[in-house]
Amino acid sequence: MASSRPLTNVQQRDVDSILHPYTPLHKLQEQGPLVMGHAKGVYIYDTQGKEYIEGMAGLWCAGLGFGDQEMIEAATEQLRTLPYYHLFGGKGMEPAIELAEKLKEIAPVPISKVFYTSSGSEANDTQVKLAWYYNNALGRPKKKKIISRVKAYHGVTIMAASLTGLPYNHKGWDLPVEGILHTDCPHYYRFGQAGESEAEFVTRLADSLRDMIEREGPDTIAAFIAEPVMGAGGVLVPPSGYFAAIEPILREHDILIIADEVINGFGRTGHWWGSQAVGMTPTTISAAKQLTSAYAPLGAVLVPEDVYQAYVDHSAQIGTFGHGFTYGGHPLGCALGVKAIEIYQRRNIVDYVRGLTPTFEARLKKVIDHPLVGEVRNSGLMGAVELVADKATKRSFDPAHGVGAQLARFLEGHGAVLRAIGDSIAFCPPMIITEAELNELFNRFELALADTEEHVSKNNLRAI
Repeated sequence: MASSRPLTNVQQRDVDSILHPYTPLHKLQEQGPLVMGHAKGVYIYDTQGKEYIEGMAGLWCAGLGFGDQEMIEAATEQLRTLPYYHLFGGKGMEPAIELAEKLKEIAPVPISKVFYTSSGSEANDTQVKLAWYYNNALGRPKKKKIISRVKAYHGVTIMAASLTGLPYNHKGWDLPVEGILHTDCPHYYRFGQAGESEAEFVTRLADSLRDMIEREGPDTIAAFIAEPVMGAGGVLVPPSGYFAAIEPILREHDILIIADEVINGFGRTGHWWGSQAVGMTPTTISAAKQLTSAYAPLGAVLVPEDVYQAYVDHSAQIGTFGHGFTYGGHPLGCALGVKAIEIYQRRNIVDYVRGLTPTFEARLKKVIDHPLVGEVRNSGLMGAVELVADKATKRSFDPAHGVGAQLARFLEGHGAVLRAIGDSIAFCPPMIITEAELNELFNRFELALADTEEHVSKNNLRAI
């Protein structure tokens, strides 16, 4: 929340030293950052000692919350044993091997090999390189374009940001790069036409995708990438039958289907994978975030045997497989990935999320009649409340008013952290949250919603 008071010493040191991601830099000098000091469970505490419920699991990633003793012990033991090594030149490490075995075991489709990265952005960047490499191996040098979707989020490297379909990731950055296409966003509330049923909406999107493929030329398109449930685009859940409608079109033209499970994976949707929640059958998979419950950076790309064999054949022609990262498969991250999956399995985290989902949905639905709320949506323990200026017409607020961002600031005042994605307020609490803590998060959200309604009315922000 903007403050008229001078910045604290730690705030000033931050402003003087750090270039903040996804931050209005022109406002930071005046407002100062919210500096966190420590955390436990689902609670974080700033350097002034104020408590907040962490309603976003950090950045969709801290599924086990903060301070899990088993995770801390696993990290400590690995640092004592082998703090770092790499996988280049045929080297191996037990944590990397064990984690790959676990990922193959729980994958939603048959997987042969796991390639490690340091993040979800790197995983999706790698997906593009691997799709190119695969088609070169098969003697199809023109089959290189990648289809993503409007409002998709796939990361911030040059290629991953190009795949992303959000304006702030392109404006000012000279993106997207050539060869990246964006098809329709499957958000029925926002993009369904007047009088169009959800089934008709799905058919229209499938027809539009087919038209794009035929217009561009099927022999030029390598892959289609999609989040099962779109995260940073606003927690957008596709209509029933969406993937069933588009996948036959992709397979007909031998287009790889990439599931970006970076946010969806490891129980978040009430399934091990978001793909299982929405009926998606991918060729390859990107994973990160809850892979280690954010206790260390790690990403992974999961590939099937036939795709892997093409890599092998091309490596034999060229002389090596020339791709990799210094920290890809870092033993600390892999050991924490092994432990996180073990905990998810032992604590039945998928069933736990399913058990909490009715409460989560009920609290979302409770605010649907509020004058500011246009739509609520969720899949498991990820959801969103979309704010609108006019419920009847679904008219959005002028982005310049920053209504969603203002609600997030009011919420911090009430002791909770959620994320404003434009005027959609995203929820993604740690999966260990209790029912009482979840209800308290929503109680604090409703207080901030009331503050926002007062702010909107006082400043006449509904005016066109």
